[in-house]
Amino acid sequence: INPYGYHLLRKNIDLYNQLDGLFVDGILMCIYIRIFYKYKITRRSFDMTSIVPKLLDYVIENDKTIYIVASKQEAVERAVEIIRECYPAVKIIGYRNGYFSSEKEMRMEAEHIVELNPDFLIVGMGVLMQEDFLFRVKKNGYLGVGFTCGGFIHQTFKSEINYYPKWVDKINMRFVYRMYKEKHTRKRYLLAAFLFPLRFIGERFFWQRYNKLLCHQNEK
Repeated sequence: INPYGYHLLRKNIDLYNQLDGLFVDGILMCIYIRIFYKYKITRRSFDMTSIVPKLLDYVIENDKTIYIVASKQEAVERAVEIIRECYPAVKIIGYRNGYFSSEKEMRMEAEHIVELNPDFLIVGMGVLMQEDFLFRVKKNGYLGVGFTCGGFIHQTFKSEINYYPKWVDKINMRFVYRMYKEKHTRKRYLLAAFLFPLRFIGERFFWQRYNKLLCHQNEK
């Protein structure tokens, strides 16, 4: 969850409550959680600056498998090529784009994934759609581990596996760099940067009081 996704989370809390776990993707959220909740949170993003190298190493060392549903077909094909070039021993047993022409096609893909039973399922279809697809696969009987991957596949296709320069990662300016590289992210990032602090701080001080008031009224 990053500052942009936080707004969608609050609007779709029942959906997110079904997840086994959430990672905080964004240094701004980490800072606010540390300040206002006193929790020491470490940023976890699905990219080469965070989770991906550890996941790929684990897959190789433990002879596990990966299946990918993300981005456009051209992008996912090229991204898989790049990953295999950098990690020759990785077992990617299947992949496809994240666009479905019908409910039937989505259902068939979910069933196909369950039949293959990959150890890890990586999904990048945009916020809410990707979570919904993971739940769909799980309901069909999938027993592996599913990750949402944000823009990782698209970014890998556009550059190389290391999307962010080391100096950008070091000073925590990844969102600025992404706005520079990907114009379509600018509006949502700037909007999130403005709205997120207002909503987060407001909910920190007023949400719990509001819930207590509701409980008290219900008891009456």
